[in-house]
Amino acid sequence: MHHIMFDVDGTLVKSYDFDEECFIHAVHQVLGHKIDNDWSKYPHITDTGILDHHLANHDLIKQRERIHRDVKKVFTDNIRNYLAITPAQQVEGASDFIAHLQGLRNVSLSIATGGWSETAMLKLASAGIDVSDIPLASSNDHFSRTQIMKIALKRAELPTHYNLTYFGDAEWDKKACETLECNFVLVGNRLDHHQSIPDYLSMDNAFRYLGL
Repeated sequence: MHHIMFDVDGTLVKSYDFDEECFIHAVHQVLGHKIDNDWSKYPHITDTGILDHHLANHDLIKQRERIHRDVKKVFTDNIRNYLAITPAQQVEGASDFIAHLQGLRNVSLSIATGGWSETAMLKLASAGIDVSDIPLASSNDHFSRTQIMKIALKRAELPTHYNLTYFGDAEWDKKACETLECNFVLVGNRLDHHQSIPDYLSMDNAFRYLGL
């Protein structure tokens, strides 16, 4: 069995830029100040992890539950309003690649995103990527990317023995894969990696790194 896990922003959907903008704006709308978008300063680069770190730095952690609820609501509204005007675009070939993988007997799929599930589903639907039958774990489940990936694996109900490959687009995806000792395939060109694809149009390139 080969299990294949996907990130969302920048990996399946071309949403990294507008997602970041909508998130920063949501924090400002709720708290009245700007969040630092130098993500390298954060120990956990997920929606929950970033917001937790910001609240701790501003002595607001006691209001965590309320602030998280309010920021998530505003952020989700911001994403929904953005997509109503400018629909999301999928990384070329993403939906066909997923459909092809779903047709293979020896392959199972999951999604592990550092974003909240509410916004992830909005972006995937807008981009025309059907994940209704694919287990998904998100920042709703944990602040740590590696823990999110572990939760996705649990929801996939895998057999005892399997190979794991993660498709992601960022340095934090690569680091999480190193921690979990799983195969990492880079989508796009945001960093250097020996296994990389520009998109999913050439399935042969992707399958070369899967060993299928």
